[in-house]
Amino acid sequence: MNFKSLTETFSLSDGNKIPCIGFGTWQSADGEECYNAVTAALECGYRHIDTAEGYGNEESVGRAISDFLKKNTCKRSDLFITTKLHNNFHSYEEAKNAIEKSLKDLQLEYLDLFLIHWPNPIKTRQTWQQSNAAAWKAMEEAVKAGKIRSLGISNFRSHHIEELLKTAVIKPVVNQIKFCPGITQKDVVECSVKNGMIVEAYSPLGTGAIFKNEEMKKIAEAHKRSIAQICIAYVLQNGILPLPKSVTPERIQSNTQVFDIELSEQECQIIANLKDTGISPVRNPDEIEF
Repeated sequence: MNFKSLTETFSLSDGNKIPCIGFGTWQSADGEECYNAVTAALECGYRHIDTAEGYGNEESVGRAISDFLKKNTCKRSDLFITTKLHNNFHSYEEAKNAIEKSLKDLQLEYLDLFLIHWPNPIKTRQTWQQSNAAAWKAMEEAVKAGKIRSLGISNFRSHHIEELLKTAVIKPVVNQIKFCPGITQKDVVECSVKNGMIVEAYSPLGTGAIFKNEEMKKIAEAHKRSIAQICIAYVLQNGILPLPKSVTPERIQSNTQVFDIELSEQECQIIANLKDTGISPVRNPDEIEF
């Protein structure tokens, strides 16, 4: 992928476009921390913001977006905002209400992308297939009503995708999964792409431990860049959309300076096959306890 700026886009299978790097807000504390982080991201050029009701910070994200739009020439149509369905709301009526709540909390008239956050939450473990189908129906109706532009999924594996596609009228255009050094989920990526989805990478920087990894230090030093920048460039070179997160303005800015990095095939292989990174493993969506 030869992207040159934050505003260049992937084309989604429904005809919509999505900026090639998104700003993640998972683990950004609600209140001033999240508000300031999203504001800093927007000010340095991010136009793609990713949140979720489960993160507990939609109101702060919405306030930052609203204030930014009031103070700048940027238009709502220039932004791409994603949120996700909470695990507690997988029935048809619950999903309808959750969409309305997210719109209200984010102070938006429409969402650019709405995802089912997890395919098999503990609340609906015995009926996950039917529950996902019911929630998806509510999501499809919201698309028809102009409240959502694109639909997608998160943490879905192949069997979850296959089940959803049995009943979905509008096909998912994104699968957001954990993808970072040492964690590639090759089978999930291949299944998602085969079914017309762009793959998004949450936690593309791992969760901090990667910054101590000696192999990553060597690659970063060879390119005279930070380890975080190498991680983001690596995700992009795999044709995957990264969602880096930070609450530090300097790092938020630094994480945008990746478009001139070109990793060799050997470096990409090293990063993909890293062991003992200290990064927490992928959680099995059929065994999560939330």
